[in-house]
Amino acid sequence: MNNLVIVESPTKARTLQKFLGDKYQIEASMGHVRDLPKSDFGVDVSKNFEPKYIIPRDKKKRVNELKKVAGEADTLWLATDPDREGEAIAWHIAQILGDKDSNIHRVVFHEITEEAIKKAFEVPRDINLKLVDAQQARRVLDRLVGYKLSPLLWEKVKRGLSAGRVQSVALRLIVEREKEIAAFKTEEYWIIEVELSPAGPAGSDSFLATLIEKDGKKLEIKNKEEADGHVKNLEKSEYRVSKVTKKEVRRFPYPPFTTSTLQQAAANKLGMSAKKTMMLAQALYEHGLITYMRTDSVNLSVQAIGAVRSYIESFIGKAYLPTVARIFKSKSKNVQEAHEAIRVTDVSRQSSVVRQVSGLNKDHVRLYDLIWKRFVACQMNEAVMDQTTIDVTADSYLLRATGSVVKFDGWLKLYGKEVEEEGDEKKQALPKLLKTQPLNLVQLLPGQHFTEPPPRYNEASLIKKLEELGIGRPSTYAPILSTIQERFYVEKENRKFIPTALGIAVIEFLVKYFSDIIDYSFTARMEDELDEIARGEREWRPTISSFYEPFEKKLEETEKVAKKVKMEVQLAGKKCPQCGKELIIRIGKFGKFLACSGFPDCKHTESLEEKINVKCPDDGGEIIVRHTKRGKTFYGCKNWPVCKFASWTKPKGEDKKIAA
Repeated sequence: MNNLVIVESPTKARTLQKFLGDKYQIEASMGHVRDLPKSDFGVDVSKNFEPKYIIPRDKKKRVNELKKVAGEADTLWLATDPDREGEAIAWHIAQILGDKDSNIHRVVFHEITEEAIKKAFEVPRDINLKLVDAQQARRVLDRLVGYKLSPLLWEKVKRGLSAGRVQSVALRLIVEREKEIAAFKTEEYWIIEVELSPAGPAGSDSFLATLIEKDGKKLEIKNKEEADGHVKNLEKSEYRVSKVTKKEVRRFPYPPFTTSTLQQAAANKLGMSAKKTMMLAQALYEHGLITYMRTDSVNLSVQAIGAVRSYIESFIGKAYLPTVARIFKSKSKNVQEAHEAIRVTDVSRQSSVVRQVSGLNKDHVRLYDLIWKRFVACQMNEAVMDQTTIDVTADSYLLRATGSVVKFDGWLKLYGKEVEEEGDEKKQALPKLLKTQPLNLVQLLPGQHFTEPPPRYNEASLIKKLEELGIGRPSTYAPILSTIQERFYVEKENRKFIPTALGIAVIEFLVKYFSDIIDYSFTARMEDELDEIARGEREWRPTISSFYEPFEKKLEETEKVAKKVKMEVQLAGKKCPQCGKELIIRIGKFGKFLACSGFPDCKHTESLEEKINVKCPDDGGEIIVRHTKRGKTFYGCKNWPVCKFASWTKPKGEDKKIAA
């Protein structure tokens, strides 16, 4: 055997095999082959932060198999993913399998297509140690924070806690938003809408206008009494058109997807978590259907633009094709390496074709369709709206009506009735009116409203905020969101994050004693420095050292001065069956449970059934929240083991059985 190719997964291996043929043996490493130990610190601070990598026990068999086939190969090709994580995996494989005489090549491609694979193998390169250093720096930095800070949280807050550098910043955003909501004072206000029609039969071509001014000043109506006074005046007023403004509004398509915008769109449109989105996207990529899914670039290759423009002209219509291709510029200040945006690899392959691909399900197809539409739409002509604004006078009052109609649908043609963006102008079509034209009053519609606090973060808005702050990178958004949920620092209600008492206690402690570590600008600056390491502009070890020295001093100080945090006790509303004292709700490794408030004298515990008010589709029993031995949440029937219904996703009442 002459050529051995190593990739991360069996699916990717099978796809590559189709293009490379029998001259290449392709093996999967099954992810990372070396890592820092779980049971030990794994970083030698005295030796300039030297990482102590080990081969995990569950990877030893696979590593031995790879060593055997590598020994029979003349050339080793490392075809891991085209980012820092993939570069690090390639480096670790080379460290284990290679020697000074080994013929090792690194091949990089951003899509698994025949053309891209052959081109990559024609121009192999060496492993990029700058990218490896950036990945190592992040890994060591996170290990230093987690391994050093977690024991302090055990001692001062609660046993079993762990802290993460970037996860803590995300949690801080959620906690601070919750405090904003708690401090928010609701205020009443009123909006008066008026239904009007051109002079003639009442209701003919009627439209709605909103009261906005009185005596030339902006009108703010604070209560019903004020609203009633204005209504009384408006009932007696004469209405007349004072101004008609028409303009053409162009609505341009969005750029192709980056990792964060894909996760946001999948959350908003498809109800998918960031974690699920990335799992589905990974499968689509490994099947050769989309480009690499971890990217913060909106760049498209010349070939991709040419292909999609040809498709638009042939299958959508020449009127929808711009004269010149659209070029998008990344907003992110730290676009990593020369990646492309996320797009489909073959624009002629629509979702109906993807449904036939073995190993993919309807969720893969839904995500593919989202990516396909965004890619095609980004190279289509803009939509054109005719927007009309009508100002109406009623004695000393000014009312305004705004409406728009689609003149040319442009890229919106792909989406039909789907709403692409919230906050659009009202789509009412206004009648043709002339200045000074009298109007009939059809009805007055006063409405009571209340100011609302800022909304809680959901997955989409939290990712957007993290990206705006410069915190996290394409590979980290999904793990951040998963981690804060798995640690029970937050809960989800109607897809929105609510911090638990535990999460609030952790953040209050960290803000008090480690404000620098979870400062937004500090965390963003660390991300910038990791990017500089990847570009070869900074050395990784001095970067870690400049962080660790003040951090270690702060740890020592806090150990001495910080007092034990008193956690708020949540009563369960029932008595202990053994001693009669109150049962309280606690959070353990596998979620919430009930424990006796008399602990340690009374050690009684019992499971807490978290109901979601959904009946089991199999036997009609109550669906409750359950947890696996590893702490992962799932939903199961209360009548287990008689009823075996279980689901990873939260049932809504109509869900079918997913797993048993």
